[in-house]
Order: sequence, then structure tokens, then C-alpha cells
Amino acid sequence: MALTLITGAVRSGKSRLAVRLASETRAPVFFIATATAGDEEMKQRIERHRIERPAEWSTIEERVELDKRLADVPTDACVLVDCLNLWVSNLMGDGHTDDEIETRARRAAAVADQRTGLTIAVTNEVGWSIHPTTEMGRRFIDILGRVNSVWSEVALQAYLAVAGRVLVLGPPVVMGIEDV
Repeated sequence: MALTLITGAVRSGKSRLAVRLASETRAPVFFIATATAGDEEMKQRIERHRIERPAEWSTIEERVELDKRLADVPTDACVLVDCLNLWVSNLMGDGHTDDEIETRARRAAAVADQRTGLTIAVTNEVGWSIHPTTEMGRRFIDILGRVNSVWSEVALQAYLAVAGRVLVLGPPVVMGIEDV
């Protein structure tokens, strides 16, 4: 079928849209969760998302081996990956370099692109917020921007969620340095 990318701010409606799109397919749905419950607030957030999902969906918890989990799912099933930003955070926390993370992103996006079933990937658009004061924070937004671009390049559809509204994004445009 195709890869669909949904990006936007925190609490913008990205996951709700992803759940709706996956629910509209007639295929079995596999939810790949990249979050880990490191504290009580995150446990509550994960539980809130779990409640929003239909009970018949299969959940796969995977911190870092996204390409392998995508390959494990039946190719005609629908897959919802939520979310790429936590996946990047996990990889950074495990000590991967930016280039290693981008290589993993290209590999996982290629696996998603080759599937016959719908794959939906959710990610945050973090470059519109407060500029991080730490080197790690700046590194995170830089590498997440690269990862989002990698997935967007192969996505047939891309959406931007803002304040509970959704904008359809046009096809990727290759920009040279003179366009920036």
C-alpha cells in the first residue's frame, strides 16, 4: 500500500489521526510502540494511548530495532509506529552516533516503504519550539529533523497536525543550499 507520515507538535492530534487511519483499514493492525515507561508520568501517557487503541490490535514494544519489527509483521497488515521521536531518543540514549541513527532511519523507512499494507509513522515536529540550551537538546532536534526528512522522502502521504487540525503536505521538494 504506502507509507504515511504524521508529524506535528506535542498534543496536536497526531496519534488520534493515526489511530483513525489505521482503524479505517480492513487489515489487522500492529502497533509498534517505541516508548518506555521511565517515570510515572510516562506510564500514564502510555496507558492513555493504550486505552485509545482498539483492543483487537496487536502491540509490539520495540525501543530500537524498528526495521526488524517492521519486517516481522505480515506484509499485508497495517502497521502504526508511534513514535519516531522516542525511537530517536532511545537510540541517542544507547550511544548511537547521528550517522548511525540516520542509517537506521533509512533502513527502517525502506522496510516500511516495501510493505504492501499501510504503514503509518508518527513523529514530532520539534523545530518550532524553544531552542534547546543544551548540546544534547540541540543534537536531538537536529537528528530528529534528519530522521523526519528521511521518512518523509519515501512517504506517499504526509500530514501536519496543528491544534487538532490536519494539513495535507505536498510531495517532497529537493532543496539545495541556495533554497534554505
